[in-house]
This record gives sequence, C-alpha cells and structure tokens, in this order.
Amino acid sequence: MPTVHVDLANRSYDILVEDGLLDSIGALIQSVGLRGKCALITDSNVGPLYAERVLASLKEAGFNASTHTFPAGEGSKSMTQASELCSAMIEAGHDRSSFVVALGGGVTGDLAGFVAAIFYRGIPFVQVPTTIVSQVDSSAGGKTGVNSPEGKNLIGAFHQPRLVVVDPLTLASLPGREYREGYAEAIKHAAIRDEAMIDALNALDPADQHPSADLLARNLAIKARVVEEDERETSGTRALLNFGHTVGHGIEASLPYGEMLHGEAISLGIRAALYLSEKINGFPKEDSARILKFLKTFQLPLVLPEGISTETIMAKLQRDKKFSGGSIKFVLLTSAGTAMVSDQVTLSDISEAIEHLRVG
Repeated sequence: MPTVHVDLANRSYDILVEDGLLDSIGALIQSVGLRGKCALITDSNVGPLYAERVLASLKEAGFNASTHTFPAGEGSKSMTQASELCSAMIEAGHDRSSFVVALGGGVTGDLAGFVAAIFYRGIPFVQVPTTIVSQVDSSAGGKTGVNSPEGKNLIGAFHQPRLVVVDPLTLASLPGREYREGYAEAIKHAAIRDEAMIDALNALDPADQHPSADLLARNLAIKARVVEEDERETSGTRALLNFGHTVGHGIEASLPYGEMLHGEAISLGIRAALYLSEKINGFPKEDSARILKFLKTFQLPLVLPEGISTETIMAKLQRDKKFSGGSIKFVLLTSAGTAMVSDQVTLSDISEAIEHLRVG
C-alpha cells in the first residue's frame, strides 16, 4: 500500500493509504505498540456511518474502547467542547495509559488531537481521516487546536499522531460540496511544491468521489516533507503551507462558523494570493489561470459573497497566527510549484487583493 513516513526522530510515524483499511484499524494500531483503553472520538455525521466498524476492529484486536460523539460542524471546535470530551473520558475510566482515535474530518482531527494533547498532560492518538481536507492535509503534521471568537486555531498544541490510517472509500459518503471543498488544500500543495500535480488535478472528475490512493499519498508526502523540515514553524518552511490561508482564514472568521466551508474560504484566499503573486513577484498569469481553472471546475468560490466588508476581513486576519509580532509574513508563488514567504506585502496590498475578490 502507499505509505508515507514522517521522520521526526522519536515522534516519527507512518501514514497508510489504501482502500478498505477501516476494517484493519485495530491490528494496525496494535502493530505500532499502543496499549490500554481507547477513546474513539467522532462527530454526529461520521459516527453513524463508520464508528461500529472501527469499534469492531478495535474489539477484535483486544482493545477496550468507549465512543464519544460531538455535534458535527466547525462550531464544535471550541474549548467548551474539548472540556466536555475530557470530562466524558474521565467518567469512562480513561487515564494516562489510554489513547485516542480521531475518526472524521479536519474538525474531528483538530479537536480530538487537542484533547489528546491536554488529557492527563498528553496521551497518544491515531488519526483516521474521512474527508479530502483531512486525507490530503490536516491529518498529518501534528497541529491540533480549537477556535476562539477572535479567529481560527488560536488555541492549540503541536501533538504528532502515532499513526494515520487513510481509507479512500470513506469519501464516497461525503456530500458533493464537502468532497469538493477539500481539494483547495490539494491545489495548494501543487502550487507550492509540485507543478506537475496541477495538471493531474485538472484531469480529475469532480463527480468521481474515489481518488487514487497514490494521489492522496502524493499530497501527504508534500505535507510530510515540509513538516520534517520545520515541525514547529521556527524556520519559516512550514509557513509555505499557509498559501491562501491568510486571507482565507480572515474570510472564514468573518462569517458564522460553518457558513462557509474551510476549503471554500481557502479557494478565495488562493485567488487573493495569486493576485499578489502576480503583482509583487511577476508570477505568470497563465499559471494563475491553470490553478483557477481547477478551483472553478470543482465549484469552489472565486468571488467574495456580498455582505462581508473588507474592514472586517482585515481585522480578523490581523489576529491570525501568521502575523508574528505584528509583522506580515505572506506566502507568494515565484513560479508554479515554488513558493516563498515574503515580507514585502503590505496591509494595503492585502486590502487590494480582497477587493479584487469582488470582481468575477
């Protein structure tokens, strides 16, 4: 099966990608040496679909597991929900010898990973992603966290998983909109590190919800190599993964959580970043067109919805983690497949890029 190894010394782990792995999770977890009780954390959408299969596999491998289900949606990525999950785990008899299995999309992975990071000061966890966003990006890398009213992911911890198990067959159950939105992260990877993948993605049929394991692994390998170079965002390399996210997060935070899906906001952020890449770095317009063509084919938004002011977006994005010490670090493309972190982007430039999103 396609396997991506994330080499982080004593925090290293494998990402396994293959159809049907959901039914082998217990044995796979056993093979990495995890023992003790398991807390299966999932949401109200994914739980009814896949929790019983995962529990059966865990039981077959000899694990005693409890299930903890939270309401689906971005609104659950909160300190309140994290606290409630921790309390439920304590009531179920979990302690520092337990481990967490995160079954679901990016919200579940972030929330369950954060719970694992803080429960008894940190217990192991396993990622079992079930959406495109999580299967190509968020399940790897160890970023966990919750939102606050001021912005996305402002409260969190770096906590690497012990194993990531990707079963592409779980994508078939996604609503079309949720399936397509995840590809904003895939085109991001192509734009910053793999030019050839731009064309590979443009060849996909958005109605076919069964991408190849190799394509998913190709994305995860990009994420893994960047994480290996800069696990905790200290050298600047990992910041490249924020391409499209500065403006995207500002837009997402300007709306009630969940009104715009993460990948939809990132699509708008990518268009803004392409505009600034052209303006500041002379990025070729024809390469921007290749990327925008993909976003349009996958029905991702390229025009800002009415009713969101530029001032609101600017206020939200300036609270983002990417504004270190008040300075602007903005990811731009220099060529297709190559990105840089620029300190040449001004607040006026960003405001101009947001206004550009109002034009079709």
